[in-house]
Amino acid sequence: MQRPFWADVSRAVLPLLQQPRLNLRIFVRDNNVDQALRFLKKKMQREGLFREIKAHAAYEKPSERRVREKAEAIRRAKKLARKKAQREGLLPMPKPKPRPAARPNPFASVQTATTKD
Repeated sequence: MQRPFWADVSRAVLPLLQQPRLNLRIFVRDNNVDQALRFLKKKMQREGLFREIKAHAAYEKPSERRVREKAEAIRRAKKLARKKAQREGLLPMPKPKPRPAARPNPFASVQTATTKD
């Protein structure tokens, strides 16, 4: 008999959700579950929960873990050196990302009725 697709994921997720540091609470407003799910996914992404689920989904050999951690340390050191060089003026600062134009406020044009005495 084949196990359900969520069996492996739930086994990896349960210990993470039981940790005391994780306190996610999402409120559903006006029965809008889709919006609540989007908000939950964003929160989980910011907390790094997806990364932990992926890491715990399969066994990682100690040698593979050392290689990964060493690569992460090198990446962090390179990023730190690049940021330091940018602050010192040795490298150009990154170009600012273009911001989307602000949407017009639909309530800005509504004027309150005033009475003159």
